[in-house]
Amino acid sequence: MLIDTHCHLLDPVFDADRAAVVARARAAGVAHAVVMAENEAENHRVLAAARLDGFVLPAAGHYPACLDLEMAARTEAFIREHRAELAAVGEVGVDHRITEDPADHAVQDAILRRLAAVAAELDLPLSVHSRAAGRHAIEVLRSTAAARVVMHAFDGRYGAAVSGLDAGYYFSVPPSIVRSRQKQKLVKQLPLDRLLLESDAPVLGPDPAARNEPANLRVAAEAIAGLKRRSLDEVLGAIVENTRRVFSR
Repeated sequence: MLIDTHCHLLDPVFDADRAAVVARARAAGVAHAVVMAENEAENHRVLAAARLDGFVLPAAGHYPACLDLEMAARTEAFIREHRAELAAVGEVGVDHRITEDPADHAVQDAILRRLAAVAAELDLPLSVHSRAAGRHAIEVLRSTAAARVVMHAFDGRYGAAVSGLDAGYYFSVPPSIVRSRQKQKLVKQLPLDRLLLESDAPVLGPDPAARNEPANLRVAAEAIAGLKRRSLDEVLGAIVENTRRVFSR
């Protein structure tokens, strides 16, 4: 059974039919979804959802658009308090498209270092956002003790990913690979034993005009199999084992 390693199942676009979305995911062989939080309110909501539905594996995070060091400190406290229930720390990271101001980048870096350090200390996986800043994000992460790192929907070139591979990091692949030349090129070069699957639902689906769902993980797996000229069973088997290594408690 597959695990969606990064999604936003509590997004309001799922409010009308969330149970049906989960049912479709399970029917497609997706056993769980690591549901990301981006702020304090979502941290609490994700944890509450996980207590009600075993499909949800909760993550607590702080989105890089929020340049609030005090809020990041409260997120750290939340992670420490609820470590036993959390599956991961995320979504955290840096984003050089949100802001081009070097001072803002420095704040993003400081928050990422802080939350990477607590993830390492508590032995939790870390799901990292690095839009338009992949190489830089990996440099920041390598300055910390973070080990179980997942580069979510990495948008850089293979050359930027190499340092992450050297550090033992993993790269999660969304269904949008079927329409992304960048992700196709990247996945061809990344080793199979470092790949995971994510939906990033409700976005990054195979059709940019349609709402994405965790059930679309198989679309990403089939694309990986085709790009690497491996059987689908071989790819799925490798990804299940990779996911176990990263997310096992």
